[in-house]
Amino acid sequence: MNRPELRLVLAVSLDGRLAPPEGGAAQLGGAGDRRALEEALVWADACLIGAQTLRLHGSTCLIRQPELVAQRQAEGRSAQPRAIVVSRSGRFAPDLPFWTQPLERWLLQAHGPEPAPALQPGFSRLLHWSTWPEALAPLAAAGIQRLVVLGGAQLAASLLAADCLDALQLTLCPLLLGGPHHWLPSAGLPLQGQGWRLEQCRPLGGDELLLRYRRTPAL
Repeated sequence: MNRPELRLVLAVSLDGRLAPPEGGAAQLGGAGDRRALEEALVWADACLIGAQTLRLHGSTCLIRQPELVAQRQAEGRSAQPRAIVVSRSGRFAPDLPFWTQPLERWLLQAHGPEPAPALQPGFSRLLHWSTWPEALAPLAAAGIQRLVVLGGAQLAASLLAADCLDALQLTLCPLLLGGPHHWLPSAGLPLQGQGWRLEQCRPLGGDELLLRYRRTPAL
């Protein structure tokens, strides 16, 4: 496979929402979900973040548990995985906490008819996006073999539509939220026939449940 392995990691409500009806940067998961997220970040070489998700939260997720940081460093890797931001404009507020987080930042920017603006300070590398297979191959060439996708919903939808997601890690949280903010927008997605095999089902405490599924090959 000439691209990284991609795992989507999300905490969702029992009715499949990412946020309450009014929207915003919801934090649905508890301590068990946080641990599962950090374990996924230990596994990953980089994390993929949509521009709107970054703007809402202001930062990306970091590994906080010292033993998990030590595990990465014992393997000869950086303490935190790289953060790769997907954006059309490539521009973000200069006061986001993201810029002071202790990690390497890359920008994956969509091609447009106009010349791309200069790379915003804080990003160390610019990659171009036209289609997902074309965007992901250079990441593999740069040594990124395992990629965690942190959202948002439109990013997840585009990767699923391109058949580029290999695994889903969902924490089910004991909430019913309602509203429009589903973890996967359904309109126009060619998802019929996509199958998934359960790899892990684990209680996380606090009535949360981790489910991890792997994509089954198309017949």
